Amino acid sequence: MLIEQNISLKPYNTFGIDVSAHHFVSVASLEALKSVLVNNQDSKPFILGGGSNMLLTKDIKDLVIHVNLKGIEIVEDKDNHVLVKAYAGENWHEFVLWCLDRGFGGVENLSLIPGNIGTAPIQNIGAYGVELKDVFERCEAIDINTQELVSFSKEECRFGYRESYFKQEAKGRFIICSVTLKLTKEKHNLRTEYGAIKGQLEQDNITTPSIRDISNAVIAIRESKLPNPKEIGNSGSFFKNPVISKEHFKQLQENFPNIPSYVVSKEKVKVPAGWLIETAGFKGKTFGTYGVHKQQALVLVNYGGAKGQDILELAQLIQDTVQRLFGIAIEMEVNII
Repeated sequence: MLIEQNISLKPYNTFGIDVSAHHFVSVASLEALKSVLVNNQDSKPFILGGGSNMLLTKDIKDLVIHVNLKGIEIVEDKDNHVLVKAYAGENWHEFVLWCLDRGFGGVENLSLIPGNIGTAPIQNIGAYGVELKDVFERCEAIDINTQELVSFSKEECRFGYRESYFKQEAKGRFIICSVTLKLTKEKHNLRTEYGAIKGQLEQDNITTPSIRDISNAVIAIRESKLPNPKEIGNSGSFFKNPVISKEHFKQLQENFPNIPSYVVSKEKVKVPAGWLIETAGFKGKTFGTYGVHKQQALVLVNYGGAKGQDILELAQLIQDTVQRLFGIAIEMEVNII
């Protein structure tokens, strides 16, 4: 197994940050992955997938293992559902398109989310009323310390809002190798309640949408709001939407009567972080080679040549300003390395 030296990670992260991996290896099979782990037990590896949910602020001294396992297969086919297994190195959006081509429903609302299959459970990716956990069946992951392949059920993954067992208690312990999802063949549970989807479908004159129609609507919405990482470096939504008490929300309404919210429970509401950041004056603001996207305040961008530390300091400035203006702590969704 060839381990390369001093490799630029710029092509391997969607922010396009140019830092180096002192040692780098790409693995395309479980056997190769196990071999690399066995032969490098003296140090903790840095696991790299699609590089879509990270901000690199420094060179990586640990061995960088690029997980490039490929393959998609149907492992169970019943009357109204299929179990589809996809390996970690598959691109998420290409996987969604693969499912749509076969009429499999459940992931259409998750179209155009950047990244690979392997990182989807870690983040419990979600968009437009759907989260990965809604279709999740199980995943397989290698224990870095023992090289054992372990299967995890939905319950064992402990999914929460942009959270999972792999992001909390088991952080850095496992490498996800494959994910199996339960998708519908007919009688799809169409999720069109999000206003943006409704509006896009109306604009497209679609009254009885198919799963493909919903996917196309989501793609159109995302492309109108979010920059393509291949053109402008970014990692999608940089911050989580905060959840606050209804009492706090009512207090904010006195000064900000137009503040939007989504009901979470009898006591809690979710406030869009993008609205908070935009109201704080950051939307479209540039700082030379980096800034906040002009279409979506949740997205921090690298216009070319920015350092990860620059973007991190901007994120911290946004957090401090939102806290001062609204008394709300917004949490970074992106992993800071």
